[in-house]
Amino acid sequence: MAKTAIVLGATGFTGSILLKMLLEDERYGHVIVFGRNSCNIKHPKLEEYIIDLFELSHYGDKFKANEVFCCVGTTKAKTSNKETYVKIDYGIPVAAAKLCKKNGIDTFLVISALGAKKKSKVFYNRTKGKMEAAVLEQQIPHTYILQPSLISGKRDEFRFGEYVFNALMGLIKPMFRFGGLKRYEPIAPETIAKCMVWVANNKYNSVRIESEKIQELGE
Repeated sequence: MAKTAIVLGATGFTGSILLKMLLEDERYGHVIVFGRNSCNIKHPKLEEYIIDLFELSHYGDKFKANEVFCCVGTTKAKTSNKETYVKIDYGIPVAAAKLCKKNGIDTFLVISALGAKKKSKVFYNRTKGKMEAAVLEQQIPHTYILQPSLISGKRDEFRFGEYVFNALMGLIKPMFRFGGLKRYEPIAPETIAKCMVWVANNKYNSVRIESEKIQELGE
């Protein structure tokens, strides 16, 4: 029987790729998207709700699926206000996990970050770490937390800093292939999306999946 998937963050860098994969995957007969902007895709499998994701908890009656993929996240450059940043990177994934528990959804996948720790001195890593802990408190049977390194690739909008970063990565990327540096190698959003779909359908044996393993499973 074809499955139903929910995607949060479907207009984002990784989420948009994941959405297309799910729509093309015969194992999924229905894909539900919750977001503040339309993903601008017409597809018979797709059901889209344009909402304020900060109010996600109010949509429990529509939040029903076999699997939930949470690709929501922001950056310091896009969201400089720390309170808003926490509402996005902590609040939305945790609200989604709580709805999973409430509605009996047994598979929840969320993108975190390499180095996430709830007691970290780094605000970004601390926020991600607290999110992970709160998600795990929901005790969803099949919970998977992906911890990618820096996500590489070309985004729709031009970012000078990112352009310089990707240029440098092209030069030094071979260095990441050696020793303990491999886990810090930049990772493509396509690889993360492929890993999420694989894990959802094969039930991986670990809750946290670090970047090096994401790379392996996504290939």
